[in-house]
Amino acid sequence: MSRTFGMIKPDAVERGLTGKILARIEEAGFKIVGLKKMKLSLEDAQKFYAVHSARPFFGELTEFMSRSAIVAVVLEADNAFTKWRDLMGATNPAQADAGTIRKEFALSIGENSVHGSDSEENAAIEIAFFFNQFELV
Repeated sequence: MSRTFGMIKPDAVERGLTGKILARIEEAGFKIVGLKKMKLSLEDAQKFYAVHSARPFFGELTEFMSRSAIVAVVLEADNAFTKWRDLMGATNPAQADAGTIRKEFALSIGENSVHGSDSEENAAIEIAFFFNQFELV
């Protein structure tokens, strides 16, 4: 079993999709070992996405991620990283496969409903950003 980090983004939380997305996650065989609803400050969003600070979309991304609540999740499964990336679908929902979360729920490439770590190494960093060891069961 391995773990990865996921997030339900503001666009999905605002539209009341948290329960549907969590159900899809569990139906796909993940165990949710960490779950937290919170609102990121702009500064926290900038810290979380610091790897993108030189990219032209950084300001828009961090404003979006701090506009309302997110739901942070830690997922456990065999090959969790790859399995979560597959369930999310392509970043651009127009290119996402049928049956993926982004194909079904995303509004656009920017408001694509969910986040997933881009590597197993970053999953550990992102989990530690949002959760301490006592919050993971």
